[in-house]
Amino acid sequence: MKIVYFAWVRERIGKPEEELTPPENVRTVADLAAWLASLGEEYAYAFENPTIVRAAIDRKHVKPETPIAGAREIAFFPPMTGG
Repeated sequence: MKIVYFAWVRERIGKPEEELTPPENVRTVADLAAWLASLGEEYAYAFENPTIVRAAIDRKHVKPETPIAGAREIAFFPPMTGG
């Protein structure tokens, strides 16, 4: 599946996107974030506070408990601010 990173999530990980195949026990967005955090120091830094990182599956905003089965693209980004 294609994983896309935006803003400071991208900066911390050091790449805009990548193709990954998570293990079968990774079933939700929260599971995916936790698994990504285990991939290395830069990922751990990006997901050090997973409750503030937002996600979208196939360009639709989703909650952490959303299943990822069948997703073609999952994006992670910081909370949006207005101004």
